[in-house]
Amino acid sequence: MRYVLVNKPFEVLTQFTDENGRATLKDFVPVPGVYPVGRLDYDSEGLVLLTDDKGLQHRLSEPRYKVPKTYLAQVEGVPTEEALAQLRRGVDIKTSYTAPAQAELLPEPPADLWERSKPIRFRAAIPTSWLKITISQGMNRQVRKMTAAVGFPTLRLIRTQIAHLPVAGLKPGQWRELTEAEAAKLRSAYSATKMPGERAVAPKSTPGSTNEDESAKPAGAGRTAGAKPYAGRPAAGGKSAGAGGRPAAAGKPGRSTDFDKPKGKGGFKPGAGGAGRSAGGRSGGGRSSGRSSGR
Repeated sequence: MRYVLVNKPFEVLTQFTDENGRATLKDFVPVPGVYPVGRLDYDSEGLVLLTDDKGLQHRLSEPRYKVPKTYLAQVEGVPTEEALAQLRRGVDIKTSYTAPAQAELLPEPPADLWERSKPIRFRAAIPTSWLKITISQGMNRQVRKMTAAVGFPTLRLIRTQIAHLPVAGLKPGQWRELTEAEAAKLRSAYSATKMPGERAVAPKSTPGSTNEDESAKPAGAGRTAGAKPYAGRPAAGGKSAGAGGRPAAAGKPGRSTDFDKPKGKGGFKPGAGGAGRSAGGRSGGGRSSGRSSGR
C-alpha cells in the first residue's frame, strides 16, 4: 500500500484528469494507482492525502469517523468573540447545520506561509485577519460558508493538517510518501474496527440460541407443536386440551373436557337447522355450536 501527501497549489483540481485542460494532481504527483482521500476545492490550497488503500480511503472520507482537518483562513475583517463562539457552537449554513468546530483568531499572520500564485483580492479600507479552524465534517465549501455565515468572508483558505499529518516541509506542488510509522499510526487510528463516537457493538449470543429462543419456552406457552388450530370455540363451554385453544390448566390432572366425552348420549346432539341445544351450552337460537374463526 502507498500513502502520499501533496501540497496542492491554488487552482489545481483534486483529481488526475480534466476534460477542460485545467491543472490536476497528475501534473505534480507521478505515482500511479493512488487516489485522493476526500477533496480540496479548486481555489483552496494545502494538504491532500493520496492512497491505493481503498478501505482506509473510504473510512477517512466517511463523516462518521470524524477525521479532524485543520485550516488557516484569511478572512475579511476581524472576527469578534461572538463570531468565534458561533463557529465553535455550530453554524447554520442554510443547507445544513455544522457540528461544533475549533476556532481561534491568530494574533498575526502564520509564519513561513508561502505566497499564493495569484494575490487575494481585498478592500484597502477593510483589514484582514487569520483564523485557525478545525472541523471533522466534509461538507462542500464548509469553512467558507461558516465564516461567511458569521459575517467574515474567507479570502484565502489553506488546509494545513489531516489527522496527525501536517503540511509542514512541503512547498506548493511538492509531495512525499508517509513513513512506515506514520502509515501504521493512520491505519491504527482509523481501522475498520474503530468508529470514534459512533461504534455500535452487537450483543453476543450463546451458541445455538436466537434473539427469541423458542426452544426455551415451555410447552404451554403457545400452541402445541404440530396441532392444527380449531375453527371455533368448544360448544360445551369447556377448554380444549392443546388443539387450537389454551392448554388445560397445569397442575389439575384428570380434568376432562367435552371433547373427552364419547359422542352419543353424553355428547353433542345435532339440532335441526342449527336451532338445537349443544350439550352443556345455551340454546342455539340460530347460532351454531362454535363461532366462526373468521369473525
